[in-house]
Amino acid sequence: MTARRIAYQGEPGSNSHMVCKNHYPDWHTVPCASFEDVFAVVENGEAELAMIPIDNSIAGRVADIHHFLPTSDLYIVGEHFLRIQFNLMAPPGATLDTIRAVHSHVHALGQCRRIIREHGLVPVIAGDTAGAAREVAEADDPTQAAIAPPLAADIYGLHILARDVEDEEHNTTRFVVLSPAFVQAPRGEGPVVTSFVFNVRNLPAALYKALGGFATNGINMTKLESYMVGGHFAATQFLAEVDGHPEDPGLKNALEELAFFTTDVKILGVYPADPSRAD
Repeated sequence: MTARRIAYQGEPGSNSHMVCKNHYPDWHTVPCASFEDVFAVVENGEAELAMIPIDNSIAGRVADIHHFLPTSDLYIVGEHFLRIQFNLMAPPGATLDTIRAVHSHVHALGQCRRIIREHGLVPVIAGDTAGAAREVAEADDPTQAAIAPPLAADIYGLHILARDVEDEEHNTTRFVVLSPAFVQAPRGEGPVVTSFVFNVRNLPAALYKALGGFATNGINMTKLESYMVGGHFAATQFLAEVDGHPEDPGLKNALEELAFFTTDVKILGVYPADPSRAD
């Protein structure tokens, strides 16, 4: 029987790869060079699901993802939180005294400033944390190191010089699972998150009025983010997430009221809340 496939952005050993292995251990993972490729692979049927990072507790939202979601044919069917752990790794024989430069993704470098500063290392930006580990392994230069997830050291045969080098212990990334099918979590079987996008009408206080129904119906809104659409300053789209199921009376009323003050509302997903939300 052919294994089901889940696509992610990055190279083997990346955090996205790790979260796929943690939650879909029996699935075949499909690495992709870009987020566009991940969406295309699933939309074309080359993979059944996609694992995409959407927020980081330190760096904020992941660029581009919020632009892809509303226009894609994919829906959010799950979420997973991953505690980010970075290790400083280098080819066998290298030590903390021999390394001079460290390679990694720009976000990882920014989240590991302390060890970079302590050892006077020159940061070198790479496209991907795991890709940086692969490049350092291929160079086999004792002066070059990488900051990457622990799995990358195993895959590329690197020696770990220092573990858990991230500056903040609460560094966590939230991933969402995307599917071409709209699979709605059942009501009444645990906490549920509803994600949706909407455009407000070009009227005074339209956003205030659009959101009023969530307050009056006691709905907890956990996310509200805006971004421009099509490069127009006047065309603003909002991504929102709330606790609850659309069939719950309160949320149902709030969404109906939202429709009065918006040009369109698209439900991106109704899915089980990750247990980490309660922490």
